Amino acid sequence: MNKKYEVAIYNDHVLRALQQGDHHKDLADAWADTHYFEVSAASETDALAKMKRKYRPENGFVIKEIQETEGA
Repeated sequence: MNKKYEVAIYNDHVLRALQQGDHHKDLADAWADTHYFEVSAASETDALAKMKRKYRPENGFVIKEIQETEGA
């Protein structure tokens, strides 16, 4: 049975560009801030793997936090 997880993600490439007074060529400035997503997965490890496939670390995405949501 799947559980629900909340995942907090931001993009370090965007954050660094803004800190240098620039903008990322492909992503909105808002990615410098943390975005929260809900994902359904069998385990925390599975949820993390799903999010890393969609928001790839090599593209600057950082998973800041992942936690099972209440009542999942």
